[in-house]
Amino acid sequence: MLKRFVNVKDEEIGPVLVSFLYFFTLMCGYAILKPLRDEMATAKGVQGVPWLFTATFLVMLVAVPVFSALVSRWPRRRVLPLVYRFFLLHLLIFFGVLKLGVDRNAVAPAFFVWVSVYNLFVVSVFWTFMADLFVNEQGRRLFGFIAAGGTTGMLVGPFLVKLLAEPVGATNLMLITAVLLEASAQCVRRLSRQETVAPSQARSAEAPVGGGVFAGLRLLFSSPLLRGLALQMLLYAATSTFLYYQQVHIVDRGASGANARAAAFANIDFWVQVLTLVLQLGVTGRLIHRFGLGAALAVAPLITALGFAGLALLPGMGMLISFKALRNASHYALERPGREILFTGVDRETKYKSKGFIDTVVYRGSDTVSSWLYRGLDVLGLGPMGLALSAVPVACLWLTVSVWLARYSRAHLPPAQPAWNASTDAAR
Repeated sequence: MLKRFVNVKDEEIGPVLVSFLYFFTLMCGYAILKPLRDEMATAKGVQGVPWLFTATFLVMLVAVPVFSALVSRWPRRRVLPLVYRFFLLHLLIFFGVLKLGVDRNAVAPAFFVWVSVYNLFVVSVFWTFMADLFVNEQGRRLFGFIAAGGTTGMLVGPFLVKLLAEPVGATNLMLITAVLLEASAQCVRRLSRQETVAPSQARSAEAPVGGGVFAGLRLLFSSPLLRGLALQMLLYAATSTFLYYQQVHIVDRGASGANARAAAFANIDFWVQVLTLVLQLGVTGRLIHRFGLGAALAVAPLITALGFAGLALLPGMGMLISFKALRNASHYALERPGREILFTGVDRETKYKSKGFIDTVVYRGSDTVSSWLYRGLDVLGLGPMGLALSAVPVACLWLTVSVWLARYSRAHLPPAQPAWNASTDAAR
């Protein structure tokens, strides 16, 4: 039945299903925390968001070297579960603090920063593991379906919140996320025991990565591919921040009251996830196979440029929902799997160190700068139309970088190797 949705080989079915479940547990847990984080963040108004982004960026500057030190000394089957249990422990601390009746406004900034770090970090670790577990040829076929596990989690999580928030209490839902985090750790252990590539390659993947704590930064500046990926991430994050503020202003104008605003945000998120899931299950693998990585990487920035132009002309709820649904769906279903495929062709130190730096520090650094820039332009009186149009050239540069990355990968990365299977290994 699985083969109806994805071009999977018999020996890959087990790892693919566990990977799907792994991403589902991560994103379902995050989707449960996200409404609680957003509700706390808006208590003091949008003006405080740049400070929260800045604090998140500073925390990332500490977290990434710590993770690099861990993977330098310990194998992934020990480090990755440790990361998830680290976040699990802090989640239980927040749960205890809120249950003791501490003022939510006092907890809100720390909780916002923690969830923002948690989301980026655990997703980055997940895709690093996938790039280490599967080879390039497998990634092209399988990453779209595996990514659908996260999208399914983002659909189920809000449903659980809607179903249980009132009878159980929103704070108590943190315990569900804690259980899901432990399930993610168990998925790592299960996948670490399964071989998706040749046994010799699987054994080498279980050794510590080695190298220095700041090797990720050194590798980033020495590799044209990594510099391109960092610039691509920076531009994506910048347009995301501008769109976030556009969304806040449009929803604030079009919806009166907290309940109406919450419903509007939920409506946007719902259509984003539905469209993303449809693309991931039926389009991603086939599009990459037929048209290559260039097409997968180019769709999201192209939609972003057209969408901001559309918002400048028609800054309404209908345009916002259409734009955000198409942009986010193309990012999660096409561009993100395409980016992760590029990381299957680099060495393990680059995967576990430079990739983490790009996915977290570069992303949140762009968030921080873009947030302050948007606020400055708003204070100067640029206006909604001018603010939307200012993002169009950024999206065009993002499109240029994406096309270059696809061309560079064809010219410089090693060709895709066929997946290992029992019969070919036995023949050797």
